Amino acid sequence: MNAPFPTTEKPALRLLLAAPRGFCAGVDRAIEIVERALERYGAPVYVRHEIVHNRYVVDALKAKGAVFVEELTEVPDGVPVVFSAHGVPKSVPAEATTRGLDWLDATCPLVSKVHRQAERQIEAGRHIVFVGHKGHPEVIGTLGQVPEGTITLVETEADVAALDFATDAPLAFLTQTTLSVDDTAGIVKALRARFPQIVGPKAEDICYATSNRQAAVKTIAPQCELVLVIGAPNSSNSLRLVEVAERCGATAKLVQRGSDIEDAWFDGVEAMGLTAGASAPEELVNEVIERIAAIRTVSVEQVVTAEEKMVFKLPKQLEG
Repeated sequence: MNAPFPTTEKPALRLLLAAPRGFCAGVDRAIEIVERALERYGAPVYVRHEIVHNRYVVDALKAKGAVFVEELTEVPDGVPVVFSAHGVPKSVPAEATTRGLDWLDATCPLVSKVHRQAERQIEAGRHIVFVGHKGHPEVIGTLGQVPEGTITLVETEADVAALDFATDAPLAFLTQTTLSVDDTAGIVKALRARFPQIVGPKAEDICYATSNRQAAVKTIAPQCELVLVIGAPNSSNSLRLVEVAERCGATAKLVQRGSDIEDAWFDGVEAMGLTAGASAPEELVNEVIERIAAIRTVSVEQVVTAEEKMVFKLPKQLEG
């Protein structure tokens, strides 16, 4: 008697797909600026730093003729240059102007808003305490908006405790736009407790997209054993999504492509969550779902926690 054929049926998996996820208005705008610049000026168009933190996006723009460099000194004379969505110190456009370069600013308008707030606080005679991650391009750009020595970076509540300002010193605080909402709230609370006179922004600096994506993860993660976040290792908002999922009790992993996914991750998993950082395109979401479907029989449920309709204008040079 012949032995029965071994079953090849894949176990069922419930996949909760977070919405909103992926590209935000600032990322959409930054990518469009590079694409429009290529159409208007022709290749090559130089871009200082990654336009957004996503290798797939950067490689796609390279294929169209964009050239990515780390510093303005690498940009030849006579070619257009785009500044990344994260923002740059004031010295960068000043140098570009001195060299006669045709430059385009792809800084997210919500980051630019923080830059203007920093200028106003310095004009008002206040020292700024800036909450952010040391070395992140957005932080470097914001610190470069004001004179050296007028802004102090803090990353944790312990950093706040170590500040040595006088109790009545004129102070203001601002924050990076891509931080953990919960962590930042704790740091701001510590700042206000130590320095009751400290002045904050009228509305929080953490951008709508960062807040919305974290809220979506908080909704799906408690229902899941595993949460995957599509994003780059140097993407602040993507790393924060991993942290949020972990705090909700799920195992969370950051992946850049479907090929990063390992079959063993799904052992014992009945429900998983999936989201994407603000620099990750929807093509990568589809790629990851296809990879998971090769391992398990997937049932996708989209969980919508907010609607996003924000659109930002392009620079005047590219309008029309």
